[in-house]
Amino acid sequence: MTPLVTVCGPALSLPERDVDTDIIYPARFLLLTKREGLGRYAFFDRRGTPGFPLAADQDAAPPILIAGANFGCGSSREQAPWALGGLGVRVIVAESFGEIFQSNCIKNGMLPICLDAGTVTNLHARAAAGARFAVDLDRQMIVVDDVAPRPFAIDAEARESLLNGWSEVARIRMLHGADIARFEAAQRRASPWLWPAAEKEDQQ
Repeated sequence: MTPLVTVCGPALSLPERDVDTDIIYPARFLLLTKREGLGRYAFFDRRGTPGFPLAADQDAAPPILIAGANFGCGSSREQAPWALGGLGVRVIVAESFGEIFQSNCIKNGMLPICLDAGTVTNLHARAAAGARFAVDLDRQMIVVDDVAPRPFAIDAEARESLLNGWSEVARIRMLHGADIARFEAAQRRASPWLWPAAEKEDQQ
């Protein structure tokens, strides 16, 4: 994954609450098996409708999305964050998220930020007015134009993984690689029949 340290730019305001994963990525597109190019299907049925901030033919969005409460509720489809990532979204700010969606965002290199309702309402207004946002994950701060920074909380493990661009597998390898190597070496000595492919490689 691409490390996420700072994200700067305008923000897209989508204040509707309870936007579920079927709205983000309609179920009829689940037959698509490739992750690349899914951004064109994000919010497919809402694009171009009155008041919706994305045009029907828009293939990119601002890197920051200010969303309504309970964003990403509904089914656990991972294509929802994939589609948002395909639009270029890296940060989503909301009062609350669907639990599985929030976890999937982090696993796919996107930062979900929970803030109180009053702050999110203010950010919607600033986004609609065209303000420039800067999200600093290292300092855990959001800066909007020249307004004082707003702090946000995030799980320490999730923060570390996003800052380093670690997937779940990469995190295990980076933090426990030496332990894994020691275990494998001991197992190869004690049970060599479990490692026939490795033995062939060693002999070549």
